[in-house]
Amino acid sequence: MQFQLNLLAHAIVCALISNAFSVNAQENKKTLPSVVVTADPFGNDENSQILTPAKVLAGDELRDKTRGSLGDTLSGELGVSASAFGAGSSRPIIRGLEGPRLKILQNGMAVSDLSSISNDHAVAGTAMGVQQIEILRGPAALAYGSGAIGGLINIVNDRIPTVLAPQATGEVELKRSSVDQSNGLAFHLDRAAGNLGIHADGSSLRAENYNVPTGGKLPNSFNREDNLGFGLSRIESWGHLGLSISSLAKNYGIPAETASIDLSQTRIDLDSLYKINSNLFESLRFKMAHTDYKHSELDAALDPKMNFKNKTTESRLEASHREINGWRGKIGVQVDLNNFSALDSTGSIEAVPITKSNSFAGFIVEEKEFGSVRINTGLRMESVKRTPRDNLQRSFNLASWSGGGLWTFTPGYGLGATYSLAQRAPVTAELYSDGPHEATQTYDRGNPNFKKEISNNLELSLQKTSEKFRWKGNLFQNKVKNYIYGQRGGLVDEDGTSPGDLRERTWTQADATLHGAEAEASYNWQGDGFSMRVFADTVRSRLDGGENLPLQPAARQGLSVGYKEGAVRGLMTLINASAQNRIASHETTTPSYTQLDTSLHYTQRYGSTDVVWFVLGRNLLNDTIRLSTSLLKDTVPLAGRSVVLGIRTRF
Repeated sequence: MQFQLNLLAHAIVCALISNAFSVNAQENKKTLPSVVVTADPFGNDENSQILTPAKVLAGDELRDKTRGSLGDTLSGELGVSASAFGAGSSRPIIRGLEGPRLKILQNGMAVSDLSSISNDHAVAGTAMGVQQIEILRGPAALAYGSGAIGGLINIVNDRIPTVLAPQATGEVELKRSSVDQSNGLAFHLDRAAGNLGIHADGSSLRAENYNVPTGGKLPNSFNREDNLGFGLSRIESWGHLGLSISSLAKNYGIPAETASIDLSQTRIDLDSLYKINSNLFESLRFKMAHTDYKHSELDAALDPKMNFKNKTTESRLEASHREINGWRGKIGVQVDLNNFSALDSTGSIEAVPITKSNSFAGFIVEEKEFGSVRINTGLRMESVKRTPRDNLQRSFNLASWSGGGLWTFTPGYGLGATYSLAQRAPVTAELYSDGPHEATQTYDRGNPNFKKEISNNLELSLQKTSEKFRWKGNLFQNKVKNYIYGQRGGLVDEDGTSPGDLRERTWTQADATLHGAEAEASYNWQGDGFSMRVFADTVRSRLDGGENLPLQPAARQGLSVGYKEGAVRGLMTLINASAQNRIASHETTTPSYTQLDTSLHYTQRYGSTDVVWFVLGRNLLNDTIRLSTSLLKDTVPLAGRSVVLGIRTRF
């Protein structure tokens, strides 16, 4: 069914700007609000995440940044960039790592889509209408997967209520964009009926081909999406038991090609929490998610060329224990059952054969205070088996651990260090691919003899998290043994032999090193009056033999200036990305770009209801933006200048 719908200098600048505000910050010690990170097993807030560096997008900040894809929504965050495959498909990249090295969750459970295996595949999790989006790294990530080398992103929509709303609460948003004539609608509603919590949410997007800075529209860049979900939960003094069901349908074009993708997913979630009155445990939590995902790659006549299917059942049991000699944390087990295939419309060509995968894992994450030092550690043991039809079965035993310490050497200041060893089993597509991929115009070849990836990561952090003026800086190095990457070769035909129109892409394994730095300083970022934020990030990624890794993000510098007073709030953000000259074979240099975005809001209050009128400006300089992380960058720029008008009501 078709649905329409040079980092050190910049760090010094950050420090100089911060000193200009330090006196004023001492005069006003207003405490800014914090947000609890739901995916953190220790229940910490965002400001205590030096051991698991985090960012939480919520409220108006999230609404202003929401785009038609998850990658675009998060692309302005520190250390986060995005792939780009048109308006419909853009996946987050953290410190140069993406795909199966980055776990994407929905309410703490995997989204279970196929976005990790190819850039043309969209994330089956919308950013429209959600309550918050969390970015985590470090020991806490081990609770969700040994393969989360780059970290994890958790989309929180609270589809299964865990608290009773005393009265009906919700939000509705309508907006229209000029660059693609898009119309967007998103809503969520919560209400209690006795001891039952009831939730409903949905979103719809209709975006046509977008305008490009050079003039005209980019053919086949449309994006249409519909999402609907319901949840019901019984909430008592002993805990809660809830169930939700949701449906996602997405249809989007592949620019520079005549192909499009028709995607659908049905998802059922169960969540239960039981509070235990014992000397050892505080609570038990069981969660299960079953997803039925599929998408078809369509040709110009809208006939399916390749059909991808992925059915997954994931279950988790977690036990939170009481403090034991000052240690607090969780232990748990996780089971994943998966069935994946990529076949042509006749079933005769297997780009990826039908493959069953089973994963069984146990994990523990712990935390303890030693005076002014907090220790955080995690361990995960996992067994993974992949069984393709009529092919080589592979089994992997994985052991991952992480540990870190935070020294609060003076109130509000923290010095931290973390080390992690993470092992990842090759995914099905990396092992067994052998066929054409029309949407990416590649012929993909896997290797069933791949070894497991082993990543050693070291990170040093320094930050100030109190008062109006705040800052942080991170240095990191990630050495990966048996790193799997797509090596691009010559042109072949659909049989993978004689010269043709498809670029050969062979999954290859070699040792690699990624290292980089990040710096950020903000003043009064969430308070009334004047606010400011500056940031810079960079990552250097190459094989140990000297060759650059493909599709790596460019160094960036950014500045945001805002003002909030009474009913009026405004923000201007300027981001400059350097040219990317460190390229892999068969890649071209990516020019630099400058992106200017603005937002202006006016809020009217009627009793307990807020009505927010807003106008957003995106790429106001109308710069031609090409992302070095995109396979299509040479032919597909990002959208040109855009004005978004909208209204949002909260009750």
